[in-house]
Amino acid sequence: MVIHAPNFRTLDLNLLRVFDEVMSERNLTRAARNLAMTQPAVSNALNRLRDAVGDKLVTRSGYGVEPTPRALVLWPAVGDALRQLEASLSPGDFVAAQASTTFVLAMADATAAELMPGLVEIIERDAPGVSMRVLPLNTRDPRPLLDEGQMDLAVGFFPPVLADLTAQAQSGGLAAFDHQRLYNGEYVCVMRNGHPLASGPFTLKRFCAARHLLVSFSGRPYGFIDEALAALGQKRRVVLTVNQFYTAGRVVATSNLLTVLPRHFFNDTGMADQLVMRDLPFVVPPVNVDSLWHRRQSQRSDHSWLRMAVSTAAQMAFAAGEL
Repeated sequence: MVIHAPNFRTLDLNLLRVFDEVMSERNLTRAARNLAMTQPAVSNALNRLRDAVGDKLVTRSGYGVEPTPRALVLWPAVGDALRQLEASLSPGDFVAAQASTTFVLAMADATAAELMPGLVEIIERDAPGVSMRVLPLNTRDPRPLLDEGQMDLAVGFFPPVLADLTAQAQSGGLAAFDHQRLYNGEYVCVMRNGHPLASGPFTLKRFCAARHLLVSFSGRPYGFIDEALAALGQKRRVVLTVNQFYTAGRVVATSNLLTVLPRHFFNDTGMADQLVMRDLPFVVPPVNVDSLWHRRQSQRSDHSWLRMAVSTAAQMAFAAGEL
């Protein structure tokens, strides 16, 4: 395949803005609305850019468009360049005290319980016009949702994602996503007061022989605890999955099921007096909670403020002894 190199001396850079918006929205109508253009004007701009690069760039798919491989290669560089240029021309244009922005975040309830009090305090003090929408995190890989613009920031435990981003960086590739470590934690086994395993030796054999409740964002009855057990040649029986840590605490408080929760969340269940927490009888990888976002957001001053606010909220929780 011959890849055409556009002549940048004659290329209309406005075409790149249209391309970036179409790639972000994957829909010509929404891209046109965001750019304050008509849909025919957006289509015409795409056609001109197609001629310049010698590729279709996008094809129609259902109610939107799908990018070609060539478009996926071009987009990170184009998006980064546009964001850097925008930041250079209008640095510091986000004024928190005057802003009326709405941010969309995704995180598990255990994470929200730790971060949101501090984040609300920051908003009330510094950005009273800013609003937050917190969505439930229902996947260990939120990159497609970030790519589609369904959220501004995802916060959680994303080991496969970070491993993939590290591999891309080591191979010299340009990753489309960035991340920031917020805090480290660990998981513990939780059961009701009076449970047969609440006292005495808590062995791997007794852990595996028990009946378990799994917090699974996807609903799949297999998680990182099961991966750690499989590495030891062991397995457990998961008889129930739920998608919230709080729900898990409520269920095990009145049953003989075991569950695994973040240690910092134990007191946040509001049922600590009804529960017993025990260290897991085997080694599991450390739990690292990160914020994750698309690189096209990196140069936006409002998004920079959001990341700083979330990081500060994590530091506040740590200083208060909650993490």
